[in-house]
Amino acid sequence: MFGWLRKPASETQVTHGQRLWLYVFAAITMLLLVTPTLIVIPMSFSESQYLEFPPKNWSTRWYEHYFSSPEWMLASVTSLKAAFLTMLVATPIGVVAAYGLHASKVKFIRIAFVLLITPMMVPVVLVAIGAFYAYVKLGILYTLTGLVLAHTILALPLVLIVTGSALKSYDMNQELAARSLGAPRWKAFLTITLPQIRFAVVTSALLSFLTSFDEVVIAMFISGGDNPTLTRNMFNALRDQIDPTIASISTIMIVVTSIMMVLAQVFGRSKADK
Repeated sequence: MFGWLRKPASETQVTHGQRLWLYVFAAITMLLLVTPTLIVIPMSFSESQYLEFPPKNWSTRWYEHYFSSPEWMLASVTSLKAAFLTMLVATPIGVVAAYGLHASKVKFIRIAFVLLITPMMVPVVLVAIGAFYAYVKLGILYTLTGLVLAHTILALPLVLIVTGSALKSYDMNQELAARSLGAPRWKAFLTITLPQIRFAVVTSALLSFLTSFDEVVIAMFISGGDNPTLTRNMFNALRDQIDPTIASISTIMIVVTSIMMVLAQVFGRSKADK
């Protein structure tokens, strides 16, 4: 144990012992962030009609209620569809935009970058209000198309930032060498550049999916009717009747999110190492 503390933690010869305070701080921070989330899991197995922690009696009745409810199933399908379509739309657009900004020699390119990440800088409720009135005029309120468009606006800045960061550490001379040998720009990008930033692209796709899947503010304004989202129904259920169904759905969302993060790490790393 003490030998490990004396070992260097990095190339700067800083030892693990000197970094011990940082490890303790990180552990406490993680504990404070994770504990409220983990409390939801045992609450979802409560037999009581109300949320209680710790549960006095254990039961899976609220999971059965969730899976047997047409209303919850409709909302779940809508959320998964919207998240998947948002990922398919936002990821390629964001990657191409990040590549264009990185490769461009235009003098005022930073202005374009600021404009593209504007949805991240303004309050989400403003985006929701704007989308609501625009969709009323366009006739796409309470539709899956409108939901995907709004969530794509929120996801694009994340894709742009993550992919742009990866491109900054990428040597563009490799792509230029391929183009000098006669490869078209699009082919050089797909065969040379894209494989080397694949992990960032996979991460961006995951963030796009989760941005849509977990989003609630915009969904409260523009989803409903035949296309309610899971988060919208959860919010309404918390307002009208608090029962452990919310905890069971939250637990399922935690599991789905965790699995996707693990798959993104495994898939992205394995492809990046090839």
